[in-house]
Amino acid sequence: MQTTTLPLANMSIEDKLSTMESLWDDLCRNNSDIPSPKWHGTVLAARQKSIEKGIEQYMDWEQAKRKIRAKIK
Repeated sequence: MQTTTLPLANMSIEDKLSTMESLWDDLCRNNSDIPSPKWHGTVLAARQKSIEKGIEQYMDWEQAKRKIRAKIK
């Protein structure tokens, strides 16, 4: 693997953001090469059990946003 060192201390915020966008774009194009960490599966399994036991429930995104906004007011 080739390592590239960026002159971060000399880069403007705009340059840094542009570099990050380029990195994310590249990662998104090749996302099948990125393995999901094992802990993701563990967390998902625990959440599924909580849902099955009635401890947690699904909420659609719009409802979740309203709930979050109400909490921070």
